[in-house]
Amino acid sequence: MSRASQFPPLAPDVERRWSRFGREGSELYVTLLGLRVEEVRTDYCRMRLPFVPSLRQAAGVVHGGAIASLLDSVVVPVVGSAYGPEARFSTVDMHVQFMSALVDDDAVAEGWVVKRGGRTVFCEAEAVAASTGTVIARSMLTYSVSLPR
Repeated sequence: MSRASQFPPLAPDVERRWSRFGREGSELYVTLLGLRVEEVRTDYCRMRLPFVPSLRQAAGVVHGGAIASLLDSVVVPVVGSAYGPEARFSTVDMHVQFMSALVDDDAVAEGWVVKRGGRTVFCEAEAVAASTGTVIARSMLTYSVSLPR
């Protein structure tokens, strides 16, 4: 079940900016993984990691690093949508709990803000298997924000 309805819409220009995250401009890590924003709202984002065979590890399941990258990336629009394009922010802490293996399926993650501080944003994220809704992993993340003077 999606958490999106718990979060108000963004202003249209901000929603447009973050809906295109990883799709335009310079090539980013999210582009390399094929991550796609599906919905972005105030303090919330849903993002998809499309399955490709090269994401498998030796045992045939999707590599945990790809899933962790999805969990970290889904909160980028969540954090960034509250600031202008000049803001810089980065992960300073991330804890991931892997709950289930993902085999030959897309992963869909939701990320949301738990609390915003002056220069620190606390977030959570959860990834599920797209076809079954089985929880794959959960994460707690802390981001640091730097604003121009």
